[in-house]
Amino acid sequence: MPCTTVLVGKKASNDHSTMIARTDDGHFDVKKVIVVRPEDQPKVYKSVISHVEIPLPENPMAYTSSPSVDPKNGIWAATGINAANVGMTATETITSNPRVLAADPLVRYEKPEKESDPEIPGGIGEEDIVVLVLPYIKSAREGVLRLGSLLEQYGTYESNGIGFNDENEVWWLETIGGHHWIARKVPEDRVVVNPNQFGMDAFDLEDAFGAKENHLCSADLREFIADNCLDLNQNGVFNPRDIFGSRTDMDHIYNTPRAWFMGRFLAPYSYSWDGPNAQFGPESDNLPWSLVPDRKITVEDVKYLLSAHYQGTPFDPYLSRDNGLRGKYRSIGINRTGVTAICQIRNGVAKELKGLEWVIFGSTTFSAALPLYTCVDEMPAYIANVTLDTSTENFYWGSRLIGALVDPIYGSAIQNIERYQNAVAVKGRQLVREYDQKFEETKDPAVLKEANEKLSEMAKKETIQTLNKVLFEASVHMKNGYNRADN
Repeated sequence: MPCTTVLVGKKASNDHSTMIARTDDGHFDVKKVIVVRPEDQPKVYKSVISHVEIPLPENPMAYTSSPSVDPKNGIWAATGINAANVGMTATETITSNPRVLAADPLVRYEKPEKESDPEIPGGIGEEDIVVLVLPYIKSAREGVLRLGSLLEQYGTYESNGIGFNDENEVWWLETIGGHHWIARKVPEDRVVVNPNQFGMDAFDLEDAFGAKENHLCSADLREFIADNCLDLNQNGVFNPRDIFGSRTDMDHIYNTPRAWFMGRFLAPYSYSWDGPNAQFGPESDNLPWSLVPDRKITVEDVKYLLSAHYQGTPFDPYLSRDNGLRGKYRSIGINRTGVTAICQIRNGVAKELKGLEWVIFGSTTFSAALPLYTCVDEMPAYIANVTLDTSTENFYWGSRLIGALVDPIYGSAIQNIERYQNAVAVKGRQLVREYDQKFEETKDPAVLKEANEKLSEMAKKETIQTLNKVLFEASVHMKNGYNRADN
């Protein structure tokens, strides 16, 4: 699943919250956001794609989930926050190289050639990982350890990166071949940007095999590296991106420019990003995996990054004149995104208020981010009752319609989108402030369900109003427009 991930440590954010966020860039996958209650969690999980069956622990917790509305290819839960206020996003499809994949092949399902032959199940993948991990973990570190054990036991059929956060820590795990993995705690003062490429550019093996404070990995990683001549250390520096990742021409068009744009936004003064003498360009192979931002980062900043289309650069596909570079690189805010979630775990509030999931449907460039409390037993119908048929009665399809209408008339309609996104952000924050206070006064969980209903009502009103405006604007610009004055 070609996606883009942003991870924010608590000392890098404006309010000391941690954030993990990812665009789920499928092929126009119809998505919803629901709460999975403990009684709805399976006892044994079976993957649709790989056919692997995995027994699950007892006593799962409730968690939010963003599954596909059409279950034909499995659940694809994508992201969520559980009752222990642990967030998870899975997965960022990443790259590898032939050396790694030959040494530890991906574990793919093998269909029987004859009816009498047994099938050979594959490993776990994006379809499965949230369901297998999120209901059973009480910290971000526990998420890494549970997923790591599953990878070692069952393997994976794809290369992926997975993010976890709790109120204090953010962790990032990347798979290596079929069964190996590494994970690193994001420094508290840093922001990680990760497109569809193996990301980590530094790793402390001594810590991973010693105190395990900030680094974790599969048990035999040292032997795996040595036995397969993977140690490409330069001047004693261990760079996992060089060892386990890729460096291809396609990366320079599809992946690295996204990291360049995000780094350019986060640290415009600490590094030079433009011009012939820039430290980093859009095709640089040494772009930093994490940066200390030049200013504290907000939810709105994360939304901006995940909506980006190289605005302010020659590569913006919406430039009115073709300069030969327009649309050269793959945008972050891409047309086929199904759902994007910013999982924010807040500090300094009651545990019932810590988890906020900012939900964005469709192309992030044109969609609004709606905050929702996660410590509830169900989501509002406007968020959860999504059908495969187009409708203005849910947030998913409203967002998709707005994006499709505005894209061809970007220049004349983008002001409506900016007003829409700002209105949902402002009114969403106002409602969160109001209901934070109501809950602190009442301690009544029903207040949070009421808050989500109010938030959804607001989003529906703003979405319909914006649809009205952009539909009119799109109608004005239809090719068959004509009147007597055009003679």
